[in-house]
Amino acid sequence: MCGIFAYCNFLLEKDRQAICDILVQGLARQEYRGYDSAGVGIDGDKPGEVFFFKHVGKVAGLKGKIAQSTIDKKKTFIQQVSIAHTRWATHGPPSEVNCHPLRSDPTNEFTVVHNGIVTNSGDLRQVLTKRGYKFESETDTESVAVLTKYLWDSQPSLRTSFTTLVKTVLKELQGSFAFVFKSAHFPNEVVTARRGSPLLIGVKTEKKLKVDFVDVEFHNPEPEGSRDLSIGAMPGSPTMNVPPPSNLLSPPSATQGQKLFRTQSRAFMSEDGTPQPIEFFIASDASAVVEHTKRVLYLEDDDIAHIAEGELHIHRLRTNAEMGGATPTGRGAEQQRVIETLELELAEIMKGKFDHFMQKEIYEQPESVVNTMRGRINFDTNKITLGGLKAYLPIIRRGRRIVFCACGTSYHSCVATRAIFEELTEIPVSVELASDFLDRKTPIFRDDVCVFLSQSGETADTILAMRYCLERGALCVGVVNTVGSTISRETHCGVHINAGPEIGVASTKAYTSQYVALIMMALLMSEDRISLTDRRNDIIAGLHALPGNISTVLSQDVKLQDMARDTLKVSRSLLIMGRGYQNATCLEGALKIKEISYMHSEGILAGELKHGPLALIDENMPVIIIMTRDSLYPKVQSALAQVTARKGAPIIICGEDDPAVKNGIYKDNRGEYKAITVPSTVDCLQGILNIIPLQLLSYHLAILNGFDVDFPRNLAKSVTTE
Repeated sequence: MCGIFAYCNFLLEKDRQAICDILVQGLARQEYRGYDSAGVGIDGDKPGEVFFFKHVGKVAGLKGKIAQSTIDKKKTFIQQVSIAHTRWATHGPPSEVNCHPLRSDPTNEFTVVHNGIVTNSGDLRQVLTKRGYKFESETDTESVAVLTKYLWDSQPSLRTSFTTLVKTVLKELQGSFAFVFKSAHFPNEVVTARRGSPLLIGVKTEKKLKVDFVDVEFHNPEPEGSRDLSIGAMPGSPTMNVPPPSNLLSPPSATQGQKLFRTQSRAFMSEDGTPQPIEFFIASDASAVVEHTKRVLYLEDDDIAHIAEGELHIHRLRTNAEMGGATPTGRGAEQQRVIETLELELAEIMKGKFDHFMQKEIYEQPESVVNTMRGRINFDTNKITLGGLKAYLPIIRRGRRIVFCACGTSYHSCVATRAIFEELTEIPVSVELASDFLDRKTPIFRDDVCVFLSQSGETADTILAMRYCLERGALCVGVVNTVGSTISRETHCGVHINAGPEIGVASTKAYTSQYVALIMMALLMSEDRISLTDRRNDIIAGLHALPGNISTVLSQDVKLQDMARDTLKVSRSLLIMGRGYQNATCLEGALKIKEISYMHSEGILAGELKHGPLALIDENMPVIIIMTRDSLYPKVQSALAQVTARKGAPIIICGEDDPAVKNGIYKDNRGEYKAITVPSTVDCLQGILNIIPLQLLSYHLAILNGFDVDFPRNLAKSVTTE
């Protein structure tokens, strides 16, 4: 949710038009994250001056607003800092006043953009108002900007460095955040920080960097007098019901004042040791920087990064000692941040020949499932290799229980594969929604194996559930699509699904790739069981045929488009039912239709039909029944009979080799029904093929009703708040 983008250049001349273009394009690359307004803040014509451009609506409207402005767009800068943001309203409705960047005062002493939520912003606002500070917006972010000015005004000792000032501000905040700070007092400098919300820094130079890492600097002593800055104890203000930050009130840490063990990573020198022109790109997502550079550094929770004069310094808000030792994974905070090379290609985040990202991603599934399996399955020897699990595989096999924890589509991929895990491993498996998992304070034990799934790797509820399990000593496994994400870093081990970037808000290829990744994990865990060899070989053969089978389903797109137009477009509601492995298909298909076409849809376990949902069935209620042949086929036929006895006219998803199907019609002794045919495969993989017609139907229903497929209302791609 929301998107941050900032741009800094040093010893590299850029005119204002080029800077604006970079900012706007950086925001446009993050539109899929969800937003309702956008804004930029760029250097003005005088020292300390900032020009703001804000727009309620799409980034394209912001671009038009900048184009119509009368500012001198040809003015050049040899170094500068500009910040930009797409906002998803949490505190205050969408408006230009509430749009980021937000400032501390009319003279723009401090300017801030922020992802996340500051949960104690109301208390901060109350105290700062009593101290005489004014607020312009309704946002939680403005309280941070005003707090920064208050500390600047009241504590001269904090003026020694931008980093020291921001660190003191952050210690007063509760909640999750990613921040970028800009200040008139520190021209051409920027400070960024994150806790619970993703942030990365791209680095671009013409010459090769002397080093490919940045040291984490532990830890400058706090200025004298800064230890009594708790907002709850401001002089002359009433004590508020805000827990005082322990960092400000506790004795100095033993690590304070520690000398740096390296200094060469502070400045990005060329190989001959001289300063060189350099550009920095700060973003919430790698897709925003890939067109400029593939060299990126991922910040970790409680990192504070400071960029000035072509140098990048990384500090820690809290050291390991202040947090009580090592992290729950036992690794502690790393002492370096490595500059990584993105594997992402610009073409992967472009629509190409397709009208929408969702359409493109549906059609990429034959390739994306291959990428998930590539290098991991040897189809000649039927051998599975998952390097990310290798060291922990004996522990996983000895686990007393497997707990899957996820949200939304990722949760459905867990439901889809639960049965095959139980069959192949004979280990009890539970599947949990991350939010409910935390609400219940679910018992977790040291011999549990907890698996966390997230496309982005930044889903807030899933991250909190993961940390809950880490604290209780469970082995934690991550299954994510985004390299460098929080879940991929903080779990003990895991699997990257390698589906490629998914831009559309409604997840499609990530679902099928997560499904395949979990199937491979189940196969790997059971490879030492000789009695299951034939079953495993059948599944691996099904995986080998999977890309071709997906292409066969996609070839029916025109027929599905006609069905959406002729049968489902005018409907207000839709029921999807199946059982066994297809229960997850029903849930995921109904979710896709809700997300994209805004039609009420419900996935129903066919075995529960008589326990309530049957009351909804009449001649006006469209029903899709998944009836691909497996051991439960006769039971689903019974559900079909119940529906048709109430005058229902269902659409059947069935195997193309089903003898009851001829010329696209499913016929039995009760009547004839429209059919969607898919190739038949092994039972535990059939759900991958069955979900694709439902993805296509949801897409076409949205198009027919004129809805924005890639940016459905009220939804965001990466849910980084609870």
